[in-house]
Amino acid sequence: MVDASLEPRLEFVTCASPAGLHRMAYWEWGDPANDRVLVCVHGLTRSGRDFDALARRLAGQYRVVCPDVVGRGRSDWLANPAFYTVPQYVSDMVTLIARLRPARLAWLGTSMGGLVGLALSGAAVFARAMLAMRPHAGMLPPGEGVRLDRLVLNDVGPRLETGALARIGQYVGEAGEFASFEEAVATMRANSETFGPHTDAQWADLARYLYPEYGGKWVKHYDLALAQALAAQTPEELAAGEQILWRAYDTVDCPTLIVRGELSDLLTRATVQEMLERNPRARAHEVRGVGHAPTLIADEQVEPVAAFLLN
Repeated sequence: MVDASLEPRLEFVTCASPAGLHRMAYWEWGDPANDRVLVCVHGLTRSGRDFDALARRLAGQYRVVCPDVVGRGRSDWLANPAFYTVPQYVSDMVTLIARLRPARLAWLGTSMGGLVGLALSGAAVFARAMLAMRPHAGMLPPGEGVRLDRLVLNDVGPRLETGALARIGQYVGEAGEFASFEEAVATMRANSETFGPHTDAQWADLARYLYPEYGGKWVKHYDLALAQALAAQTPEELAAGEQILWRAYDTVDCPTLIVRGELSDLLTRATVQEMLERNPRARAHEVRGVGHAPTLIADEQVEPVAAFLLN
């Protein structure tokens, strides 16, 4: 049963980039002494509060930790936006995991958060490949990778469709300032048709932490400079990155659930099929009537994921 009264604790951890130190915020649910930890990481322009429904469902069994990735939400912004990249995010998550000290670690990543989870699970492979491509790519984790107990990849895989990346890139750097929260919700709703059908209350929940109020205006919660790192990626780097992610995926040795929106333009059925063929411990679940990406708010989306994580 979901306890609707549950609310998270806001915590911070200090991380490092080549440009200096920054604080990463994270929302923590459940018993802080529970060493069975589920880390949930959001998509490119979302926040850790995306996982409220799932966290409430699982807080009795897991210590659920939902970071605001650096540059978003309550986290600091980077002094140098060139480091808004997966290697930096992986480094920050290694710091977070060291703080949490889990005995058992599960990972759920939506879109970008799934890429971070893939890179983290194959950290040694990923680090060597990234250092070969970009000797100064950012902070990278040492060792042979983080041992995961369960992995959920929400509408993402090693192969990312370029058309979807272009679509996402169009809005990341656009300024957003609204005279009311209702106006912000309406704009987000119009730009998020791929999320599928939601009630008015659910759309408001999806927008609540993305448009904080400053000076009587409701503004985007993230650093618009995220767009700079996204735009700097060349086709050659994207192709090389795909090969790195496939190599990282091939090292995943825990039960893996691949969630795909039926209408997703980022993760194709062909890519899911290849992922299943390359990893006998993986299985897939498709969400009807949804594109990129399932929001994991409604019970019919939460329950299959919860069942997998509790199995």
